[in-house]
Amino acid sequence: MNEINEQINAKAKELVEICKDKKVTIGFAESLTGGLISASVVNIPGASAVFKGSVVSYTNEIKENVLGVPSEIISEHTEVSEECAIAMAQGGAKVLGCDLVVSVTGIAGPTGALPGKPVGTVYMGYCYESPDTFGDHTAALRLNFEGDRDTIRSYTVLSALDLAVRLVKEGKA
Repeated sequence: MNEINEQINAKAKELVEICKDKKVTIGFAESLTGGLISASVVNIPGASAVFKGSVVSYTNEIKENVLGVPSEIISEHTEVSEECAIAMAQGGAKVLGCDLVVSVTGIAGPTGALPGKPVGTVYMGYCYESPDTFGDHTAALRLNFEGDRDTIRSYTVLSALDLAVRLVKEGKA
């Protein structure tokens, strides 16, 4: 197992353990990673106690029809945007009914660059439940990775797991 895969495995294990300790359920809305984040979590024994599922929304059709991303967001901002990442996370929270959903959308390459968004651009969103306002707590961040398609996707997986761990540790889920 190479170094990045070892880091992903360790971070997925940490996520499952902290979610168990804090009684938090998690899910994902994945585009460019195509289910790799979810796969890393279900590789951990006991993940079923905290992992509710994921939506792999590789196409805009699935982003819109399953996650409920408004078509206006995609037409105005593209599917690789902060707005889309937030809408994906919110839609994932509704579909999956879990405490925390992390979403990823981006350009893994080698083609697909958009104006101002080169290959390696990734937007990561999240939505977490609070006791009084479900789905109101959302945000997104932009990340930029370099490397080939597999490298970009691997670093996206690791970053999504790290974000989830940090949010659970901070009591945001």
